Order: sequence, then C-alpha cells, then structure tokens
Amino acid sequence: MNLHIVKNVDYARTVSSFHTAALMAVPDLNRLELLTENNQAEVFAFLRVRPVHTVVMASYIKDNGLENELNRGKYFGYRNQQGKLEGVALIGHTTLVEARTDEAMTAFALIARESETPIYVMMSNGNTIERFWDIYKQDGSEPRLVCTEKVFELKVPFLVQNCEWDVRLAKADEIEQIAEAHAELVILESGTNPLEKDREGFIQRCLRRIEKDRTFVVFENGKLVFKADIVAETDDVIYLEGIYVAPEYRNQNVGSSCLSKLSLEFLERVENICMISNLKFKAAHRSYEKAGYSSNDNCTTIFV
Repeated sequence: MNLHIVKNVDYARTVSSFHTAALMAVPDLNRLELLTENNQAEVFAFLRVRPVHTVVMASYIKDNGLENELNRGKYFGYRNQQGKLEGVALIGHTTLVEARTDEAMTAFALIARESETPIYVMMSNGNTIERFWDIYKQDGSEPRLVCTEKVFELKVPFLVQNCEWDVRLAKADEIEQIAEAHAELVILESGTNPLEKDREGFIQRCLRRIEKDRTFVVFENGKLVFKADIVAETDDVIYLEGIYVAPEYRNQNVGSSCLSKLSLEFLERVENICMISNLKFKAAHRSYEKAGYSSNDNCTTIFV
C-alpha cells in the first residue's frame, strides 16, 4: 500500500470531518508506517508494556510474524516526534488496535478506510474501539453489532475445583465436532454462521489450533462434552476463548471444573490467564467465577 497516495486522497476529507465532529486532533500521517519483520523486536517491546491487553496481537505476531497472509491484514505503527512508537494496529479481517495517543488512534482509523482486506470485527481495550469507529465510518452508518464484553482474569492463588474429567489435547480427527461447537459460539456472539460463510476456511483455522496444541477437550462415548481454545499465548499471558459445554452437560459443574483444572496447568507456564465474554452471557460468567476467574473491566467489540 502506498501511504503517500492514501494520505493525499483522504487528508482534506478527514480534516473537514474533524471540524464538523470535533473528534480529536488530526495526526501527522508522515508518522504512519507499514511495519515489516525488521520492526518485530521494537513492536514486542511496545506491546510488553501492557501484556494482558496486548496478548492477542503479540501472540499473532509470534505465530505469523508481521508479514504473513495468515494475518489476514497488515500491521501499522504510528510514531511520535522522537520516532518512538505510540501505537501498533493490525488492520484487516480482525482489526486490533493498541493506540496510546489520540493521534495514533486517528491515524489507524484513517488507514483502515483503505484496507485491502474487508474488516469483519474491531477490538481494542476499554471502549476506545468506539472512538475508532467514529473516525473510521465515512457515511454515518452504524456497525452491524456492538458487544460489550467482560474481561475475566485468573492468577495464583485461586481455589482449584475437583475435576474427574479427562481434559486433554484435541485430535485432528475430532475436527468436525469441534468446529461445529465453535461455530455455535460464534453465532451466539456475532449472529453469523462461519460454517455457512466460509466452511473450508473456518475448519482449517480450527484445525490449525488443534495442530498447534491449542485446543483442549473432554469427550465421553465419542461425544464432545467440553472445549476450550488458547487463542493467544506470550511468555506472561494466555488468552482463552471458545469455552463450550454440550447442552446436556450444562448446569452440572462440568464447565467450571474442567476450566479450573485446565487453568491450573496453564499457570505453570504463565502468570496470568484472561478471556472476554459477552455481557449478556451471565450463566457462563457464573461458571468462570466458580472456576476462580474474576472480572474488573469491560471492553467493546464491534462487528462491521
């Protein structure tokens, strides 16, 4: 992407919109940079300042690097006058933003307008992604869906539940049940069925997690009972999603006991485990709390 061209195309329109909406200061787009593998050490150092909030982005970079089609997007940085990073963002299918100044947030929202990869979901800490959307949208349109999420965290010490279930790594030949279960969770969260939208791609992404030893399951008589996925992992933090319990096993302490057992294993290699869950999923929240997790923060997810 030619940043100079993007800048010339959008700058006058952007200035005008800011005068109208008074959102925030117009950034110096000369400080916006398409990141490459040469920037990796600097980016990791920047993200490490807030390890829980940036675990997903840091893990994606650890897995795929800064330049990889598996990212389904591109990484950008925004620098201050001294040349130091003030923000890093993945702009693409899943847009992740870690912006520590208004100028960085604004610059990322502007470049997101020109994304070669269609944006499906936007995430950042707190409610800052809503400010990002206000700058990003050009026609006054509203997002398809806005979800407020509770941020759950776990660290030692915590009360470990007794669990008699065999929580183990998933196997590749179990992919069908695992993908179906994960799709059910995606439908509840986003309102869209990934198996209908891109069945092959979705199954391949689920399979990739299995192959990377990031999907954990309980089966009984060939039936999936419990599932949890490591979405992201750094040296300090594990980020979980896809916590699933089969309908006939719910309200029987299965989810909380399996999650507690699994979390104890994870805390042998990291200091903190975190995950987010839609504010409306109160039954799931009670299960997480029973497993030892607590929530002191919310964040916002926007589906475009």
